[in-house]
Amino acid sequence: MREIQASQITAQLKALILQASYNIGPDVEAAVAAYKEKEPSPSGRAVLEQLLQNYAIAREEQVAICQDTGMCVIFLDVGQEVHIAGGSLQDALAEGVRQAYGEGYLRKSVVRDPLYDRTNTRDNTPPVVHTRIVPGDKIDMLVTPKGFGSENMSRTKMLVPADGEQGVIDFVVNTVIEAGPNPCPPVIVGVGIGGTLEVAALMAKRMTARALDEPNPDPRYAQLEQVILEKINRSGVGPAGIGGRTTALKVNIATYPTHIAGMPVAVNVCCHAARHAHAVL
Repeated sequence: MREIQASQITAQLKALILQASYNIGPDVEAAVAAYKEKEPSPSGRAVLEQLLQNYAIAREEQVAICQDTGMCVIFLDVGQEVHIAGGSLQDALAEGVRQAYGEGYLRKSVVRDPLYDRTNTRDNTPPVVHTRIVPGDKIDMLVTPKGFGSENMSRTKMLVPADGEQGVIDFVVNTVIEAGPNPCPPVIVGVGIGGTLEVAALMAKRMTARALDEPNPDPRYAQLEQVILEKINRSGVGPAGIGGRTTALKVNIATYPTHIAGMPVAVNVCCHAARHAHAVL
């Protein structure tokens, strides 16, 4: 049994949130730069150039990439041989968020109650935490501060097997096109297929943080990702929704076994400020 102090978890999470908020991933920056070179729309190219300049300023001055610094979503794979000492896991994570958003001058965007008492919690807590117990004696931590311009454009649909591949393509493509400029394109499109309603949504969220240069290990789904991406980029929405061919940078698909009668599909849209960071304790 390996012991990990709650304070270590707090410190690591704080560092990851600040890293994600100030430093765009090299895969995202490279994709934006590559798309800029082949974007036929002058206004679209100008938007992509502004994004690249914004990334550079945020990195150099250590300020937020976007004013919407998101609601913290944390994926934790906790080894079954780990014992957390010195406090509870949930409290340690909340403290990491509290410190990062306070000391990092990040906007606090979380309200206490979704419907009636929409009072700001003033420290961006609580985070959303998804935990899996896995073999080993480590804690794998992936954090993605998710802004709601793009989150609000996400959708889930319970397709049936007869809808087939075309049903998936139509649903994903239409979701992104209908979103228009709202999610701040170019976007990253996370897709979850299978499981149940909530499993599909969870997979889609995790897929927004899969590296853009990481290929899908299943060639069938790799091809499907490309087909969907090309259809989205032929829609004409373009950077910032003002027209062009760069509406999405990547489509990432994850799957899970499902029931014989169903085919849940979820689409989680992520803006160009695809903030995420990863570490292992």
